[in-house]
Amino acid sequence: MSNDANVNAQPRDLIGYGANPPNARWPGDARLALQIVMNYEEGSEYSISNGDGHSETYLTEVPGAALGPGQRDLIVESVYEYGSRAGFWRLMRLFAEREIAVTVFGAALALERNPEAARAIREAKHEVCSHGWRWIDFHAMSEAQEREQMRMAVESIARTTGERPYGWYCRYAPSLNTRRLVVEEGGFLYDSDAYNDDLPYWVKVSGKDHLVVPYTLDVNDMKFAVAPGFSSPSGYFEYMRDAFDVLYREGKTHPKMMSVGLHARLAGRPGRTAALERFLDHVALHEDVWICRRVDIARHWIENHPPR
Repeated sequence: MSNDANVNAQPRDLIGYGANPPNARWPGDARLALQIVMNYEEGSEYSISNGDGHSETYLTEVPGAALGPGQRDLIVESVYEYGSRAGFWRLMRLFAEREIAVTVFGAALALERNPEAARAIREAKHEVCSHGWRWIDFHAMSEAQEREQMRMAVESIARTTGERPYGWYCRYAPSLNTRRLVVEEGGFLYDSDAYNDDLPYWVKVSGKDHLVVPYTLDVNDMKFAVAPGFSSPSGYFEYMRDAFDVLYREGKTHPKMMSVGLHARLAGRPGRTAALERFLDHVALHEDVWICRRVDIARHWIENHPPR
């Protein structure tokens, strides 16, 4: 047994719902709640022009690209710009054509820098879940810095979209303080800084009940930019389809939730959007699927599965 104080201070739940998960009772007795996330980060990532000491190196078309400290990477900047200039609008058209409501993991500064995109998200009634003030690492911040970044993000998203965010999601690695700060802020219904279940669940944080709506790193277009990952749109489609089929089959007796993660600069590229279209065509062949936003799942869970 480890004597590490940090391990003991951060207990892990390796059991969860176990063999008997609750009946989600999704609206309309749906077998599956399908939730699509579009990450909107372009303009908030690490860059010299943002005052950072280095350019972004993650989730680009050139995996592992790095020019070194202090050097401006124009290729990476251009790849990110594709997301805000073109990819975002391609995905938005697709969602509109299919009449699908999604959740946008929106970095506040990115939305500020593209008010037309923020307006389009608001008019389409998509949810904006706070992806932080900027798309930078939270685990490296002090508690005071993280609290201030959270405050700035909430206020900024409220200004650009007309509504405060009710969900929170960090750039991949939350700090040991993040969830406590989310609860302390007081206005969030849920966070998604977890990948450990196919259903929402409750946790105790500082003596308060807090809802976690897990996200995905496997059914996620990020794997076009990390290895091992998707090497072709067909592999991407097949993985999404197979994940859906298994969860839909299980949903006959134990309804589940499925998350799909997209990025405007990745899935917004034509060849990858084609794979997403094929997946949505496959979904459309099935009845009893609730396509929804994460805040809809959170509100359903709060109402139908309150903490015990």
